[in-house]
Amino acid sequence: MLLGSAVRSAYPRARVLSIDTSEAKKVPGVTAVFTSDDVPGDKKIGHLVQDYDVMIPVGAVTHFLGDAIALVVAENAEALEMGKAAVKIEYEPLAPILSADEARKEGAERVHAERDNLLSYQFVKRGDADTVIRQSAHVVTNHYSVPFTEHAFLEPECAVAQPEGDGIRIFSADQGIYQTQKECAHLLGLPLEKVRVSAMMVGGGFGGKEDMSVQHHAALASYLLKRPVKVKFSRAESILIHPKRHAMEMEFTTACDETGRLTAMRARLIADSGAYASLGGPVLQRACTHAAGPYNYQNIDIEGYAYYTNNPPGGAFRGFGVPQSCFATECNLNQLAELVGLSPFEFRMLNAIRPGEVLPNGQIADETTALVETLEAVRPILERNPKAGIACAMKNSGLGVGVPDFGRCRIEVSGGKVHLHSSAACIGQGMGTVQTQFVKEITGLPLEKIVYHAPDTALAPNSGNTTASRQTLFTGEATVRAAKLLKTAMEQSGGLEALEGQSFYGEYEGKTDTMGSDKPNPVSHIAYGYATHVVELDDDGRVCCVTAAHDVGTAVNPVALEGQIEGGVVMSLGYALTEDFPLENGRPTKKFGTLGLFKANNTPEVTPVIVGKSGKDGLACGAKGVGEICSIPTAPAVQLAYYNRDGIFRTKLPLSDTPYSKK
Repeated sequence: MLLGSAVRSAYPRARVLSIDTSEAKKVPGVTAVFTSDDVPGDKKIGHLVQDYDVMIPVGAVTHFLGDAIALVVAENAEALEMGKAAVKIEYEPLAPILSADEARKEGAERVHAERDNLLSYQFVKRGDADTVIRQSAHVVTNHYSVPFTEHAFLEPECAVAQPEGDGIRIFSADQGIYQTQKECAHLLGLPLEKVRVSAMMVGGGFGGKEDMSVQHHAALASYLLKRPVKVKFSRAESILIHPKRHAMEMEFTTACDETGRLTAMRARLIADSGAYASLGGPVLQRACTHAAGPYNYQNIDIEGYAYYTNNPPGGAFRGFGVPQSCFATECNLNQLAELVGLSPFEFRMLNAIRPGEVLPNGQIADETTALVETLEAVRPILERNPKAGIACAMKNSGLGVGVPDFGRCRIEVSGGKVHLHSSAACIGQGMGTVQTQFVKEITGLPLEKIVYHAPDTALAPNSGNTTASRQTLFTGEATVRAAKLLKTAMEQSGGLEALEGQSFYGEYEGKTDTMGSDKPNPVSHIAYGYATHVVELDDDGRVCCVTAAHDVGTAVNPVALEGQIEGGVVMSLGYALTEDFPLENGRPTKKFGTLGLFKANNTPEVTPVIVGKSGKDGLACGAKGVGEICSIPTAPAVQLAYYNRDGIFRTKLPLSDTPYSKK
């Protein structure tokens, strides 16, 4: 098997004047060196916006230090590195744009010559926020700053591609095989059916494996050379190249009446989306649609702006924009509570959304809404320790806002067993286990009769990417529907053996209303999960325990569910206290070991509390997603715990002047 790796840009922004591969091709063991001229199909790909250069051609301008200029393929690792070093590239360095503030200035140079620097503008407006704010008894305004964050999954990106017939097969550990198929087919100039993608085990994703990283280069090299090729990132490449959690600057104004009832809020969010679009638009959208929090008030004025810069891209990251806006709005609530004379717990209980009430985005909270129940679950802790920090959150399940969204599953009967096929990527959340449980629950078949297959575009229907806390609900419901058809057929035929060779297909479409819908109560998302986190400090000011109460509907697999919550909390303790992603001229200055990841010896006791009101007759037997929301309210709860301890109201992450801060 050949090995491939790209020569990356020496500058965050520079014009490529020439690429000389002649010496590299002479290196013993180097099989080929490819440039943009060798791409047979589209030279730009992308998740939603086709702005990502497969390789930067001569005459074009680089967008960040991770841009590929040439792709070297060799017989072994030593030859590969020697070949990369032998590629000669001449540049004309240009002044980079390294912040959203620079990108938005009048007359600023464009990061992409053919596009404005404003990648996305999102807004959510209801009622008359400005008037209501002026008339409110209490108003607070704060500016908040949150940094880029690295996913830090344990397994760096890796893909293997090999010829298959007159097409290509890709073995990839990513979050969506059909997305990989689409983008690789476009760059190869092939019809979709000529590109097969098979999912491998994913060693962590958290949103960081939704984009093309190594898949497209492996596919390109293998297709051109007609040989198997592996492309794998080093840790340094992974940290530089794949999209991060967006850095944001946010100004939030929140108002309430004299009794503490929320009346209105106004927010302005500015996101650094880095060099490429990735999922920057939807991330900003979700930050905006959730910015008012899970509370009962309707006068809101929220605007968000995401800008291209020459920094590493911003993209999907567990929480998808909501950790940023939740941090701001929850911290504001604590100041309002202080002004009114209520405890932070009392303030949230007073304003918490309840079934039948209207969320700030206009959607009516359904009967499964259990935010109050999560608050009640932590009440004893706050009564025992009034200085504990508390924060609440909501998070959607599904893409929502009118975007077509399908879950699909096919069950085949073969060899006296049922075989489950779906493209839903399992990235550690146990999707295969959940689907297996649903089939067992519905059909009554023993586990040894149920076989789960890893996603493969040649075998599995398209269930979309593993993103937006959607798969348990969407593909789970599709699995339930297929299993019900199987059960009916078993009952009518006399048993599983009589169904040999038959197939049962389930599909679920989540229908929602678009952003800006003129409906009085638009359905923004199919379902919401709710959560309350409480953080306690010890006498030395270190976090000693976190209680995480979550409305999950029906708990399909309680052990896995608790594991998700514990992992999400620990991840966000790092976001709150220790993690940063500083850049120097567009280059990350941290290594994996110095990112500030929350370490095992710092990890406090985490107590998950599972609540929910869904019955098993709901979608996916009443389950809601928990993969993202478990990482959202932790940071503001930590902020309040320290505010209660020392009276310092911190507005920037990671929080400063704590026992975890670097001296």
